Amino acid sequence: MPTPASGVDNPVSTSRTDGGRDVAPAAVARGVYLGLERTICSVIRGQAAAVRRLLAAFASGGHVLLNDYPGTGKTTLAKSLARAMSARFTRIQFTPDLLPSDILGVAIFDQPTGEFRFHEGPVFTNILLADEINRASPRTQSALLEAMAEGQVSVEGERRVLHELFFVVATQNPIEFRGTYPLPEAQMDRFALQLDLGYLAPEDEAAVLEAQMHDHPLDRVEACATLADVLELRRAVQGVRVSDEMRRYIVALVAATRKTAGVRLGASPRASLSLMKASQALALFDGLDCVTPDQVQEIAVPTLGHRLVLDPQAQYSGQSQRSVVEDILRQVPVPA
Repeated sequence: MPTPASGVDNPVSTSRTDGGRDVAPAAVARGVYLGLERTICSVIRGQAAAVRRLLAAFASGGHVLLNDYPGTGKTTLAKSLARAMSARFTRIQFTPDLLPSDILGVAIFDQPTGEFRFHEGPVFTNILLADEINRASPRTQSALLEAMAEGQVSVEGERRVLHELFFVVATQNPIEFRGTYPLPEAQMDRFALQLDLGYLAPEDEAAVLEAQMHDHPLDRVEACATLADVLELRRAVQGVRVSDEMRRYIVALVAATRKTAGVRLGASPRASLSLMKASQALALFDGLDCVTPDQVQEIAVPTLGHRLVLDPQAQYSGQSQRSVVEDILRQVPVPA
């Protein structure tokens, strides 16, 4: 039997029951989202679209890879999310000498009792920031695979369950290659979305300077939601309807990545699941009870692009992962 992590959140009480399964009212769940979005955007200026997509991955149970330059707010974004809901936040600075045990934990011999006692690693948290994940060795990177995919880790031959609310935000710098280890395809596929924050517009950057003249906006953040509220939000996302036509549309988009010229490796069935779940979250955010093509098209590039592997010739000709997905969106017929 898996050993539960200490401090696992208690089950959430809900206001109504649907077919024996607790479901949160959509309006209440959307209110949780709006509160989180408002709080995070008060800290992260000029990144409303990125915040919305980050929350879509968070609400749908996925994980996010932030691929951007230093100083663009990647760490602050993860911290503001954690503070907005009083969640446990842990940051791991990935380095070449980081070991898997530094992430998962280790069993240490307790001399008075004559037994080995397990000391939890930083992975036993709610929100985990894996900073510069591509600086660690592939062996250490893979230590996160089981945790991200199954919500559990195997240490000393024993499975240990992570918190019910577990969200990984990993970052990497796209311009540094010396001393880095590119994430393997299996690891990239574990991330529901890849987001690129980019530099701020001049007026937004000026607003950041003004906001930080005396202190950091992060220091003024107050929690607007509880962990129970967030779990309610995730349940409500699962209740958003996806029609047969929309499911076929999602599958058609993903299947097209496997047939496009210049693409050596297309998106996997896991990408179809991530695209559907993120679209459900966006539909809830928009006050809808079912997914429409608008949500699928909005989140398709962040969900599918990073999973594609292009041929060298396609890259030399100027083709990119983003352009491939955008072309597919234009070519695949949209459901009426």
